[in-house]
Amino acid sequence: MTELIRASTVLPAIREQFKLLTSDGLHLVAETARPIRDSKASTGTLVMLHPLPTAGGMMDSHIFRKAAARLPELANLNILRFNSRGTQSEAGLSDGHFENGDGESHDVQSAIDYAATNFGVENLWVVGWSFGTDLALRHARDPRVKGLILLSPPLRTAKVSDLEWWATDGRRVIAIVPEFDDYLKPKEAIVAFKPLTQIEIIPVDGAKHLWVGEPYVYRVLNEITKIVDPANTPLPTEY
Repeated sequence: MTELIRASTVLPAIREQFKLLTSDGLHLVAETARPIRDSKASTGTLVMLHPLPTAGGMMDSHIFRKAAARLPELANLNILRFNSRGTQSEAGLSDGHFENGDGESHDVQSAIDYAATNFGVENLWVVGWSFGTDLALRHARDPRVKGLILLSPPLRTAKVSDLEWWATDGRRVIAIVPEFDDYLKPKEAIVAFKPLTQIEIIPVDGAKHLWVGEPYVYRVLNEITKIVDPANTPLPTEY
């Protein structure tokens, strides 16, 4: 008998907690979750960059925690989450201190390196949320990354030059923008992202910056999966 997938649902996966070592010598708390069934090769990997740690953002911020709890089983995806420098969650405290997105360049690169080495590069995506979207735009330029998925992008520290870099590069960049976002609502995002000429903006009616509520969690996880591996959508609502 199947059950409805709820906020607390944790589906089967192979989960491993470990420490990412950055090029400037810090150890970051991290976790991978990957499909448990040997009969299926994973169809993609997501490196998750969390919201602003000075406002409570961390690797366990709910969208990312639920992605790790569901997507390895439902969408056959590998998930890599980590606490950026100076960030704490139940899993522990990463070395260092918050550097407003500057020193965090080392954190992003170490996560991409780990994912590429351990999961391959055939379908490797970076998913940023809020502060994490600025990290992605500024620092996830590694050629092994297939594209960026931006949740609630505020464009707080990313500059026009960062947007222009991605426009010249040409890889896919998709922004999933809540109707009632605190920073950039969909119409504002269209204007703000104009220098990134290939930007794809997906507006989500009724949603807010933090994506509170299971219908919005489902929508975000389904949109992410649709981008990375559309064959696995729509995601089931029961398991």
